[in-house]
Amino acid sequence: MNHSGGVLTVVILTKNEEKTLVRCLNALPTGYDVMVLDSGSTDQTLDIARQYGCIIRQHDWEGYAQQRNYALEECGITTPWVLFIDADEVFQKEFFDWTMTAVNLELASADAVMVPSYFFLRGKRLRYTPGYPIYHARLLRRGKVRFLSHHEGGFGENIEEGARVTFAKIPYEHYFYDGELLEWMHKHVDHANREIRVNKAGITINRRKRLSMLLGNSILRAPARFIYHYVICGGFLDGREGLEFSFMFAWYEATKYLLARYGERQT
Repeated sequence: MNHSGGVLTVVILTKNEEKTLVRCLNALPTGYDVMVLDSGSTDQTLDIARQYGCIIRQHDWEGYAQQRNYALEECGITTPWVLFIDADEVFQKEFFDWTMTAVNLELASADAVMVPSYFFLRGKRLRYTPGYPIYHARLLRRGKVRFLSHHEGGFGENIEEGARVTFAKIPYEHYFYDGELLEWMHKHVDHANREIRVNKAGITINRRKRLSMLLGNSILRAPARFIYHYVICGGFLDGREGLEFSFMFAWYEATKYLLARYGERQT
């Protein structure tokens, strides 16, 4: 069943992901154990997971880090490596081919792999706006490292300090927004609330994150975020989608400012 030789288990976190899960699962090569860790889906997500032969586990949502640590520690995974994929993401076959080749080479002395991503807005790949490269810790050696906190929109995964980290070259595709603006905004209010309280230790720093940490929770974060994406990164070259992305994440920064200022810290 597991043609990967028992090396790798794929874990997908879900909650009402019927719109995106099929695309995510269709991209996975055959032969890997795939676990769907669900936090209360009420749509067809679990039916889809069953149709694809996924292992299904359920755990109430506590946050990205907590869910992923639960998968690592409480779901009976026995493979040495665990690859975390979100349902709105696609990992290409080339990444899995590299992983199987690298296990005994590049990964022999690593506990976590930072994987780059490409962003897609309504199906269009953004070539400039996000500010590449963007890395997230997605491939972890089980039993060697844990997540401390997580936020995709801001600082990415925060893993334990001291973990041996390497970087992959093959990016995954992140279809972060499909046109449901209110749904996206509701989700990111929660993300913003979590990020203003997150411990930034252990985070892989790039130029945007360095600027973000310098500005703290200032209102200046909103225009700075827009200028960063649209001007500095060249978002204007991505057309209307680049403009929309820049506005969306400027709004996100303004939301963090308001939450920090007025104490709306409910999770």
